[in-house]
Amino acid sequence: MAGTAYKIQEHKYDIVVVGAGGAGLRATMGLAATGLSTACITKVFPTRSHTVAAQGGISAALGNMGHDDWRFHFYDTVKGGDWLGDQDAIEYMCKHAPAAVIELEHYGVPFSRTDEGRIYQRPFGGMTTDFGKGVAQRTCAAADRTGHAILHTLYQQALKHDAQFFIEYFALDLIFDNEGACRGVMALDLNEGTLHLFRAHGVVIATGGYGRAYFSCTSAHTCTGDGGGLALRAGLALQDMEFVQFHPTGIYGAGCLITEGVRGEGGFLTNSKGERFMERYAPNAKDLASRDVVSRAMTIEIREGRGVGEHHDHIYLNLQHLGADTLHEKLPGISESARIFAGVDVTKQPIPVLPTVHYNMGGIPTNYHGEVVRKVGNDPDRIVEGLYSIGEAACVSVHGGNRLGSNSLLDLVVFGRAVAQRCAETIRPDTPHKPLPASACDEALTRLDRLRNAKGSLPTAQIRLNMQRTMQADAAVFRTEKTLQEGCVKMDAIFQSFDDVHVSDRSLVWNSDLIETYELNNLLYNAVATIHSAEQRHESRGAHAREDYPERDDVNWMKHTLVSVDANGKCSFDYRPVHSHTLTSDVEPVPPKKRVY
Repeated sequence: MAGTAYKIQEHKYDIVVVGAGGAGLRATMGLAATGLSTACITKVFPTRSHTVAAQGGISAALGNMGHDDWRFHFYDTVKGGDWLGDQDAIEYMCKHAPAAVIELEHYGVPFSRTDEGRIYQRPFGGMTTDFGKGVAQRTCAAADRTGHAILHTLYQQALKHDAQFFIEYFALDLIFDNEGACRGVMALDLNEGTLHLFRAHGVVIATGGYGRAYFSCTSAHTCTGDGGGLALRAGLALQDMEFVQFHPTGIYGAGCLITEGVRGEGGFLTNSKGERFMERYAPNAKDLASRDVVSRAMTIEIREGRGVGEHHDHIYLNLQHLGADTLHEKLPGISESARIFAGVDVTKQPIPVLPTVHYNMGGIPTNYHGEVVRKVGNDPDRIVEGLYSIGEAACVSVHGGNRLGSNSLLDLVVFGRAVAQRCAETIRPDTPHKPLPASACDEALTRLDRLRNAKGSLPTAQIRLNMQRTMQADAAVFRTEKTLQEGCVKMDAIFQSFDDVHVSDRSLVWNSDLIETYELNNLLYNAVATIHSAEQRHESRGAHAREDYPERDDVNWMKHTLVSVDANGKCSFDYRPVHSHTLTSDVEPVPPKKRVY
């Protein structure tokens, strides 16, 4: 057996959750509350997970600030995703949104309040009333620190229900039985450098996105696509990886996020002429058009010479007119970020901003129960027994080709709750674990041996930089056949160059070369899948904007991309139909039409 020198500590639970962001914590809490023995393994302390950086709010048609209905939210989400989202899953999310937010309130999330004491709601991009006719105030906010408030609350609730946390543990590989069911995960204790096999009847992947595949992003350095790497190495496909969201307002030069809530409170964008240019691109929604529309508009303004600054390469976000009191009450975190990262006093100066990689619509394909699905023959939705995924690591698909702001926090809690309910229905507490095949851990240990003894010529940091610059240049806001094909060739070579990686610090603990190399391996799998998926989709839809195919093509491309990546970085493709039906008769499916704001 490979790696026989390693001593492996074994743990047995009913269910194991990998990741402790909003999705992972909501699942962990819900699973533990049902009586299932639950372990949550996380590479950072739970309240350091990237959900803590979510600012603007969580969407739900509560109607606290005016007329609203979950069906309007459903319509906006289908339209926002440019008709690539699965309408059954979108119905499930939007219908359950009000109850999910009230549940968070009861758990203790300190939402901002109206004068009447109700949860405060602000407008967000693409959110309307009456099926596109009015502006909805649907985004429930805790000032501009909503993710922080939710994350801390969910962690407290998980502890209350006696979930077991294994903090600063890094998931190496999924473990399967002979029937192809996922029965655990191999992980590394980053403090002690010890190996651990977590046996379980099910594994929930909630590891977040892979923003760090790009040079400039709003993501934390921990966002390395670990879940996608786990799935691809296990022979599973990822879905819709070509759809990468650029947030319109990352701080220029730093990438730090400036929430859409700024524009929801009345902030606006201007070019070098002082023009509020969004009025030209989205006459009705203006600065609150969907994120892909605003990002493309900003990019066009810069391309055509109307950018601001010394190099005319960014845009101004103005909020001086809102006044110091409003900024202090509703946007305190933004005021602080602008001061620290841009040297700007927001009461007197605009913030320099630029579209920045922010969110991955693609991920591990699942149904609305959070169960991972794969295409087998003519069955596009065959359940992979024992494997679940939720949050940004997953693709349900509720976001389609473009996520609406404040739907991400909703996605986390709705499907974190859903997967807990599904596991409670299908897994009996304290069921004995069946023996694993003797070779179950071989691949994980062989890979560990190989990386620990990697003595090539390229440092991990150099390969990572090559990847990030290539993705930033060739899989950006606007894409062409030329740039994508060149990017595919470059990314293939970069993936291959990983065989020549040099690991100088081979210790099994935090901050070692080895752990960064593991993370880079995961990023490379995600990056190759993304750029090749973008090259083969010959249309423009949502965040995937092809200048050589400027129109959406529903005849040929109303389908989900499935991409597999083998150990050599070679991609292969298949497709799943978009679910254009709803779950119930409570809402009518939204037929495709031209997407304008």
